[in-house]
Amino acid sequence: MNDAIFSQIDFGPLKEFLDDDNITDISYGNQGQIHLKTLDKGVYRIERPDINNALLEKLAFQCSNVMGKTFNMASPFLDAESAELRLNFIHDSIATNGIACVIRKTPAKIRLNREKLLSEEYVNETLLDFLLTCVEGHCNIMVSGETGSGKTELVKYLASHTKENEKIITIEDTLELHLDKIFPHRDIVAMKTNNIASYSDVLVACMRQNPRWILLSEVRSAEAVTAVRNSVSSGHNIISTIHSDRALNVPMRLYSLLESSQDIDQFLKSIHRYVQIAVHVKGYMSEKLGRFQREIVEVCEFYVDDNNEACANVIYKKDLDGTIRYNNPTKYLKEYLGSQGVVLKDNIFVSEDEANNGSLNTEIVNDKEQIDSL
Repeated sequence: MNDAIFSQIDFGPLKEFLDDDNITDISYGNQGQIHLKTLDKGVYRIERPDINNALLEKLAFQCSNVMGKTFNMASPFLDAESAELRLNFIHDSIATNGIACVIRKTPAKIRLNREKLLSEEYVNETLLDFLLTCVEGHCNIMVSGETGSGKTELVKYLASHTKENEKIITIEDTLELHLDKIFPHRDIVAMKTNNIASYSDVLVACMRQNPRWILLSEVRSAEAVTAVRNSVSSGHNIISTIHSDRALNVPMRLYSLLESSQDIDQFLKSIHRYVQIAVHVKGYMSEKLGRFQREIVEVCEFYVDDNNEACANVIYKKDLDGTIRYNNPTKYLKEYLGSQGVVLKDNIFVSEDEANNGSLNTEIVNDKEQIDSL
């Protein structure tokens, strides 16, 4: 760990976990229980008697001093953040079974590369090349998944394949991307929202900076949804993350975060018109591989058809039983990429004969069905 803000803090026996690149999260609670989240084993518990309430209370006190905050019964919640660490403490007056703490590591590095993605069965080569083609063709991309599934790491990898001369602005409420540090030679501006500068305020300033790409942190509020829609509708390109149970449901998930009674049909059409791709990432303990597995399990294309209906095309889907289904991209995505000077080959996933013989298990969805079901 190399973090200037916290360099004077004594992490004690926690230091060894902070220095281990395989560990992404450290969770403490319930009078001494310690759970680690790692890249290869997922979440598991360890026994360390030397990591106890007294140590965590001392650590919280040090962090509160560094951050210029208080941590006591009157201020029972403490967030401490630096370039590569994020700590959250809950005072024992609230956490009745003892002080609770979560430490998340956000290193300024890209953990994913092509060799790792393919060798660890994160994605197959054809699908990976397709996603990189979408980045080259300036598609707006939403990455969905549960907490800890690896959404941010995938965003960092995709962003690393944007063109060198294309300006990137990152907008985050907690710093995780660190693209400005990973690519110090590139034109990248890292912005952080706070109590003074909201998403809306930062986005207005962002537009004046003339970016080609806007990378929004996780979309989890009505304000963030509005920021996404304003970004894509103004001609800028985005890559962002969101909590959703599958890629297909991303537009509906965006709508559910809105706090206004906006017309659902109009909203969904705007998302389908301007967001081209959604990718769903899943993390789970694989019995087959004997390790924690992260993989892309669904890729979905959104578009508005010739009848002005919001539609979705599930390009790739891996079912729970391991069955994989493909569907070629529609003409709408090919036309969009073509307008960006990128040619998408015909039948990249399924041959024309397979499609004509009806052997392709397709899933074309008209979102009006979802609207009517509400």
